[in-house]
Parts: sequence; structure tokens; C-alpha cells
Amino acid sequence: MVGVIGGVIASLLGFVFLYCNSLIRFRGQRKLNRAASMEFPKKNSVNKTGSEGVGTADIIIVGAGVAGAALAYSLGKDGRRVRAIERDLNAPNRMACESLIPGGYLKLIELGLEDCVDEIGAQRLLGYTLYKDGKEAHVSFPLEKSQSHVAGRTFHNGRFVQSLRKKVASLHNVSLEQGTVTSLIEENGIVKGVQYKSESGQVLTACASLTIICDGCFSNLRRSLYSPKVDIPSYFVGFILTNCNLPIKNYGAIIVAHPSPIVFSPISSTEIRCMVNVPSEQVPSVSNGEMACYLKTQVAPKVLPELYDSFISAIEKKGNIRIAPNKIMAAAPHLTPGALLIGDALNMRHAITGGGMTVALSDVVILRDLIRPLHDLSDAFTVSKYLESFYTLRKPMSSTINILANVLQKIFSASSNPAMENLQHTFLGYMRLGGMFSYGASAMLCGLCPRPLSLAFHFLFIAMYGVGRLLLPFPSPKRLWDGAKLLWVASSILLPYIYSEGIRQMFFPLTVPAYYRTPPKKSPKKSFMH
Repeated sequence: MVGVIGGVIASLLGFVFLYCNSLIRFRGQRKLNRAASMEFPKKNSVNKTGSEGVGTADIIIVGAGVAGAALAYSLGKDGRRVRAIERDLNAPNRMACESLIPGGYLKLIELGLEDCVDEIGAQRLLGYTLYKDGKEAHVSFPLEKSQSHVAGRTFHNGRFVQSLRKKVASLHNVSLEQGTVTSLIEENGIVKGVQYKSESGQVLTACASLTIICDGCFSNLRRSLYSPKVDIPSYFVGFILTNCNLPIKNYGAIIVAHPSPIVFSPISSTEIRCMVNVPSEQVPSVSNGEMACYLKTQVAPKVLPELYDSFISAIEKKGNIRIAPNKIMAAAPHLTPGALLIGDALNMRHAITGGGMTVALSDVVILRDLIRPLHDLSDAFTVSKYLESFYTLRKPMSSTINILANVLQKIFSASSNPAMENLQHTFLGYMRLGGMFSYGASAMLCGLCPRPLSLAFHFLFIAMYGVGRLLLPFPSPKRLWDGAKLLWVASSILLPYIYSEGIRQMFFPLTVPAYYRTPPKKSPKKSFMH
């Protein structure tokens, strides 16, 4: 009864949301119209006949993971001479970047790379089921208006990356080589290229007008351009389950339980990836068996009954347990002529929502479209000033996914604070309301509605719904106090992340001068044409 009445309160607030959302759509349409008026030429600007010299390139890309390979392919398709240098061209064996939400799949289509998930055993992902204290909430991605093939995808990261690299290798004007980039080459404050060590150990240099760094979360070049603050609130302890099925086909599962949330996702027709979120200060050792004991005694009792036996078997399998840090790092780069950061080298968020690849692919689409009309990259200062708009244009997608991921990992993590427990029940109750509430929230979770204002409104509704649950059926001093504490805790979680993303860039992008940057005029002496 309390939940129903709380839903009525949230429904009344929905009228406000619908009005404000219409304003959001209006502003978003203005932005789309502006972008449409700056359509980029479809015809390639490079004459692709004839082979290029080994050291000749317009753009150097450091790293050929998801972001680097996708960018190398998209720029190569536009006719750029690209040189991609990757530390290890063997298939990565990692448990990160195994989930691509629908918004990311649409970006893959924009880049012409959707076939990269067709032959790697990728599984369709239609949503998640949240479990807590015997109750559940289904979070279905709102795909009703999309084509039938549009959905999330889960897979082995290594297979996906190798599929992307295969596409890159198919372009004759893109060079993909193995080497470890050790430093940037700078001259008079301009990055001219990179120094790297080849597979044979030879120290080489490569020069280009623009160097794009996307060497991942462990980037060794990031600090050459700026010194970000990197937080590691938790670690994901991951392993693969076999001989079992999730309760609902094509749906992942998230168990909100003490001491930490547990995430299950299918990564092939016979395998399920399990990731247990463990706070940084409580990570047991894998080598001495403490981690296996922790998983069996503290985590296994919270696992769904149909997964329990496979969960225990996976823990006991030698070498199956792996650990990866969940890093959080806001994008706040220092502009450097001749160089640019994208992907996890620029910006990281908690991995609980699986939005990292979507942000990276969105960055690639934006950067490709910004670079496409540039006929001359040689004026590093002019190009750098123009590309500054990238950091504002990426905000709708990146800030929405970043904040959702970082806030949800805090809400889902165990706490002795009763207000945090109330927040957990509030979020699950809100998702069970259905209609515009769960639809709008799930649209943001899956990258189909990258609107910071919608994000702010939904968090407001969730907070008000939670307060309504606490006050009903009759307000009392204790219930008022509990409601105030819930609002305080919710605000203390949300507002710092909004501040770190940039209030102006998120909510008032039209006031940022870089938003209006137009491509520099073609130089009469130097041309991109060959």
C-alpha cells in the first residue's frame, strides 16, 4: 500500500517531468539541427591509389583496444593515413569490457563495425533483473521503437577486440603494428609524435600532425598531458560459471546484497561471467586461498539457487579467479597542441553498469565527425583549439553514463547507514513502478537517452518517491527525520559526481565558447589532398 501511494506521489511529479522533458527535447533538437547544418563531406579526401611510406601518417593512434581500433578504422575509412601502435596484438585475456549496452551497439552501427559482434558468440542483452531480500525488479531496455537487431551484447573481450583489429588490418592506408610507446615527442610545446620500442626491441620514432592517445585505464602517457585524480572505490573479483543458466534468457542479474553487489552476465552460449564488487579496503588475497574462502562463506549464500553449484565449482577451479580495479576518473584534460586523449585514458567510471565501451565508441563517433572536415592538420594550435569542442560535445553521453554508474555502485554497496538501505529499497521500488519511471531510467542506463537533465529529474523523482515511502501512511517526527537523512545521503552521493563532470558542460553547454567552434578554413598552400 505504501509503495502504491508513493507511486501516486511520483506520478504527480511526472507531470513536471513531462513538461521539462519537452524543453530538453527542444534544446536537443536545436543542437541536432546545428550539427546537420555542418554536414561533413562523404567523399574521401585522400587518393588511396599507391602504397604509403612506412613512416608517413596523418594521425598516430596509441593503443588498439576497443577505442583505438574503432578510431583507426573510422579515420582510415575517411581516407586518413593512420598509424596505430599497440603494445600487444595478441587477443586480450581480461574480464573488463565484456558488455556493450544498446546505446553502444548503435554507435558501432554508426561506425560500420556492427559485424564485429556477429561471429564471436556474442549474446543478446535485453536488460537486467535486480534482486534484493527475496524481491526482484526487472529493468528492460526500451527497445520497442528500435529495429529487431538492436540490443545490448555481451561477449569475450578478446574476441571482440581481435574482430575490430581485423577490420583495421583490412584498410591499406592504416598501419597496425606492435610496439610499446614510451614517450611523446614534443617540440616548442607541440606534440610531434611518439617514441616507441618495437617488438624486436628496437627504439623507433613516429611522427604525425596529430597523436591520439587511447592506451586504456593503465595509460602510461596520460600524465604527460595532465595529472588526473584517480579513485579506486572497489575491485571486481571475476570468474566464469559453466553448466548453468540465468533465470531469464538474455537478461543479466544483479544481486544487491551484503557485503557487495554481485553481477552475472552471459558471455557465450555456455558461459556466465560473475563479478563480485569488493571494497578496496577489504580485498582478500587470491594466492593464499583467502579470496576463495571469502567467496564461499560471505558471497555464495547470497547467490541465486540455480547458480549456486556452478558458483562453488567456479571458485574451486584453479586459476579461474581474477581481480580488476574499478577506477573512477573524471575527464579534465589540459589542452596540448598535437595530442588528444580518448577512451579510458581520458575518462573512467565504475564498471557496474557496463557503460565504458559505449562512452568510448561515442567518443570515437564525435571525434571522427570533428576531424572529417579538416583538410590540413599541420597547424597544431588551430586544430587543438577547434578540437576543444570535443570535451563539451561528449558530455551528454559520458556524464549520463558516468554518473549513473558511480552513483549506483555507491547505492548498491553495503553500508551500516540505514539511509543507504532505504536508498536501495527506494531504487528497486522506483524501477518496479513501471511506465515512464522505469522506462526513462532504463533508457539512460542503456545509453539510449544521454540527457543530463533527464538524469537529474529522475534522481529527484527517486528521492521524492523514497521520502514518500518513509512518510506514509502518517508523518511522524522520526519519519520526517528519516526522510531528511535520505535526501541528505542521496545529495551527498550525487552532487560531487555532477560537480566533477562539470555543471556548465552538462546542463548549459550552449554557454561554453568551445561548443561553437567551426572547422578552420582550408589552407591555400597545404592541403589534405594528395
